[in-house]
Amino acid sequence: MSTTAVPLRPIAKGSLTRLWIGVAAVALAAAGLAWAGQQGVKMSPAGFLAHNSGEAGVITTPSGLQYKVLEEGEGPSPTTADVALVGYKGTLLDGTVFDENPQAPMPVDGVVPGFSEGLQKMKKGGKYRLWIPPQLGYGEQATGPIPANSVLVFDIQLHDFKSRADIMRMQQMMQQQGAVPAQ
Repeated sequence: MSTTAVPLRPIAKGSLTRLWIGVAAVALAAAGLAWAGQQGVKMSPAGFLAHNSGEAGVITTPSGLQYKVLEEGEGPSPTTADVALVGYKGTLLDGTVFDENPQAPMPVDGVVPGFSEGLQKMKKGGKYRLWIPPQLGYGEQATGPIPANSVLVFDIQLHDFKSRADIMRMQQMMQQQGAVPAQ
């Protein structure tokens, strides 16, 4: 058996150093990209809403409210003269929860305009997700944990609603029966 010798060229001076510098540069670039990906791209409220409007099932009203029907309810929808019993979870775009309640009575006209508009589209038993633009939420005013100019995201379930007149009649009946002290 015969072996053929292949001559190897010597490595040029400094080539190994350049190779390691290149490997280090690629590693740093990859780490920088990974860090940037974890930070997420911060969109303006208008940019987010424009992007979100193209998502499947998202409906944008003329006022700018965006909503998605997660589960359709049945029957009529509440009006501004009603008090709704809802379960809700309010978050910011980054997922920070700022308010949550499984069962809260709310006057339909006593909440931010976007929430009110969304409630008036729902039916009993329905579940919706609302994206409320700043102008229909708190606008340029920071409120508690909610920064100024925030898009508010609400998951809402409409349990029931009654007219204010019905609620007043029920309170009067209970007062007459002595169940609720007079105010």
